[in-house]
Amino acid sequence: MSKITVPPFDPLTWKQADVDVHVATRDGEFAGFVEFDGVAHLVRDAQGAELGSFSDLDAARRALETSHESHSKARGSVLPAVFRRRPRRARA
Repeated sequence: MSKITVPPFDPLTWKQADVDVHVATRDGEFAGFVEFDGVAHLVRDAQGAELGSFSDLDAARRALETSHESHSKARGSVLPAVFRRRPRRARA
């Protein structure tokens, strides 16, 4: 019997939006993009934060995928804000 492993998240889907722009989505939601400025491939995440500059497109794509993997792992270990609040004291 073969064992099937499923990643804890869906992989990024890439589409070329323009000659120098590649856009990533996950589950139909915007995940980030890679833009070639003539010298290097610049990577930005879904919030527009710059993740780095890379010499080739494959390395830039891997950087965005890696950032999503580490973000989803970190997000799973943090309690939601509602559970992090301190209980309030009752006033007499």
